[in-house]
Amino acid sequence: MQNNLIRKYNIPAPRYTSYPTVPYWEKEAPDSEQWIGSISDSWYMVNKGKGISLYIHLPYCESLCTYCGCNTRITVNHKVEEPYIRAVLEEWAMYESAFPETAVIDEIHLGGGTPTFFSPENLRQLILGIQGSAIISNNAHLSFEAHPANTTKEHLEVLYELGFRRLSLGIQDFDPHVQEVINRKQSEEQVMEVMDQARKIGYTSINFDLIYGLPFQTSHSIQNTVEKVIAMQPDRIAFYAYAHVPWMKPGQRKYSEADLPREEEKLALYETGKKMLLNAGYLEVGMDHFALADDELIHADKRGELHRNFMGYTTTQSKILIGLGASAISDSWFGFAQNHKVVEDYIKAIEERRLPINKGHILTPADLVIRQHILNIMCRRSTSWEKEELQCEELYEGLNRMDEVIKDGLVKVDPFHLKVPDKGKPFLRNICMALDARLHEKQPESRIFSSAI
Repeated sequence: MQNNLIRKYNIPAPRYTSYPTVPYWEKEAPDSEQWIGSISDSWYMVNKGKGISLYIHLPYCESLCTYCGCNTRITVNHKVEEPYIRAVLEEWAMYESAFPETAVIDEIHLGGGTPTFFSPENLRQLILGIQGSAIISNNAHLSFEAHPANTTKEHLEVLYELGFRRLSLGIQDFDPHVQEVINRKQSEEQVMEVMDQARKIGYTSINFDLIYGLPFQTSHSIQNTVEKVIAMQPDRIAFYAYAHVPWMKPGQRKYSEADLPREEEKLALYETGKKMLLNAGYLEVGMDHFALADDELIHADKRGELHRNFMGYTTTQSKILIGLGASAISDSWFGFAQNHKVVEDYIKAIEERRLPINKGHILTPADLVIRQHILNIMCRRSTSWEKEELQCEELYEGLNRMDEVIKDGLVKVDPFHLKVPDKGKPFLRNICMALDARLHEKQPESRIFSSAI
């Protein structure tokens, strides 16, 4: 029965880190005045009394990981570091001058690319520049992504001194053959060394990123990888499905679909890893995330306070996320704005003293209603619409599209309430698709999303 559901629902589906999803944003990006107005509206209407989140995209890597779907720039020339940091700080200065009040920062995340491509001293200058005239809240969460093979003790020490307590290591898989094919190589010894150094320095939360469905993964290799991960005891684990999108990321053409696990095999890899993690004391959070029982993510989940944005699941409740750097996406709750993806275009816009917005979307009233329900489903596996402000025509049209997922037992719908049982957990993306008014208004003419399973 489960295999039949997998075959039925393993269709291209968004990951729903936003709504509307990026391909369905309006063709015309908001201009700077519209975008800043959207932030101001959020500042006073829905984010009052809260701080903001900050995502900084550092796109450089010394080599290409072929599985990667991120916006990266491959180079071994480290002279690019300082000009890029200057541009990011100038972009931040533009935002600070436009904010209604001095910014209180609740969250900073350095993503990439490879943030540890940058020297510790350049990272110091970046964070000091961000912190300059802003206020860092007492309970702010500062985190960064790191490659185990190039993260030094100095990286860890400098960022710890600046307030970082969370570290995310991109592991993906420990199998040598898989590592070779995806060009992501780090030894267990390198990972353990970084972890040991981080723990001794004082980091309180370490996350591992793992991916299932990679080329040449087998049941044996995933068991071996997860066994090693459990022995290392990271606080959190993100266990993602590999997104095979070679039409968007040509590096994935290093291997073919014939090298990837088939649908049932791919889900079996996830179920194997999931069972091992649960048996080892990890608890499931949202979709594809696991954490130890005393982790803050678990506590937020139990309180119904889990939040999801472009950085994934978070405990921070801010409705304003400012993205800095090439390709970074900002979210005001009322709208989205994405920066130029090409580094040169991004820097040129900064040099011309204009926000480097390349695309975006200002949400309609119906968008806002659907967005809230999709967020509820992704974070709490339930939503309700007793209040009039949580109702709209598009919502009821979406509920009418749920006949199949209801019949298959993936979701339960009562008057004014929807709940996803355990059986529906692997199919959250499919359930949200039913509510996705933009998707159903205009079906894509070509494949733009990875498979749901």
